[in-house]
Amino acid sequence: MGNESYFKSLKALPARQSLGQDVYRNLKQAIVKGDLNPESRVIESRLADALGISRTPVREAIHKLEREGLLYQNPGGGFFVAGLTRADIEETFGIRSVLESYAARLAAIKHREEDIAPLEEKSNEYQLYLDRKDMDALLRINTEFHDLLYALSQSPRLIKMINDLKDQIYRFRRVILKVDKMARLSNEDHRLMLKLIRKRDAEGVEKLVRVHILRGQSVVLKEFDIQDKK
Repeated sequence: MGNESYFKSLKALPARQSLGQDVYRNLKQAIVKGDLNPESRVIESRLADALGISRTPVREAIHKLEREGLLYQNPGGGFFVAGLTRADIEETFGIRSVLESYAARLAAIKHREEDIAPLEEKSNEYQLYLDRKDMDALLRINTEFHDLLYALSQSPRLIKMINDLKDQIYRFRRVILKVDKMARLSNEDHRLMLKLIRKRDAEGVEKLVRVHILRGQSVVLKEFDIQDKK
């Protein structure tokens, strides 16, 4: 979906009591899913007109997204979709490699036998859509697999820390899974993770998740360098 298509789709957004929250959720989803491209200008008046509402709830949503780092204000005026820098990528993947590998370690220690079945089902579902080359489904299922896996850590604070990075992770995952080899390797890693967790090999699964994440970082940095040279 291009930027123009996104603004046209706003007319279908239902009117509810919390307009600011509705605009926030809709705009955030458009940024995270790539419907609005990096460096696209987000014009307050245009959003308000497209929705048929006042500028106040739109302004509220824009400032909230600015605080979250998804939008930035140009010194010359106007708000724009924030792109990603090499530092952003390296920092986010570095944090992920620590948090998620530790969550997998805890999952290996704390899981119950019956906890593995839902994860195996997700892996099988992923393979089904991988064969169909359905990118949207792969993104959804991959995210669901990781959510289920880290829930097994039984550490609410750790899960919250991981979820705080969820929007950035989704943006990176879109880049990674577009590469056929990476999409296949992802599920191979997932199946090996489950095997190690079932064996309660905490050290083994911790190392595997770290390798899994840093391999993804390499793909994202390579794509970043390509785009940066254009």
